[in-house]
Amino acid sequence: MKLVIVLVTVLAIAMAAPAPDEHAEILKLDSHVEHDGYSFDMETSDGTSRHEDGKVKDFDSEHPAIVVHGTYTWKDEHDGKVYTVNYVADENGFQPTGEHIPQLPAITHSE
Repeated sequence: MKLVIVLVTVLAIAMAAPAPDEHAEILKLDSHVEHDGYSFDMETSDGTSRHEDGKVKDFDSEHPAIVVHGTYTWKDEHDGKVYTVNYVADENGFQPTGEHIPQLPAITHSE
């Protein structure tokens, strides 16, 4: 079950990343999988890079989950700008941040 959770999380995050240049070459690809989590680093010749760590939360509980922290960077082929997205994926969902991503207004509670 833990493996399924890891694979689904990685797939969802991979689908959120920008499409890579089909002519880019992989310059770096490292990955490590342990019983309580995983990590990987990737870098391509087109300036795309990605780093991600996933750790099992509540490993000894009946319903463990994975908390993922990561970042990906790419250079836009149209405007030449370099964009970076940092993210957390946990029990609160996928939470990306970046200079180009609008922030949601703060929620205030009225009494």
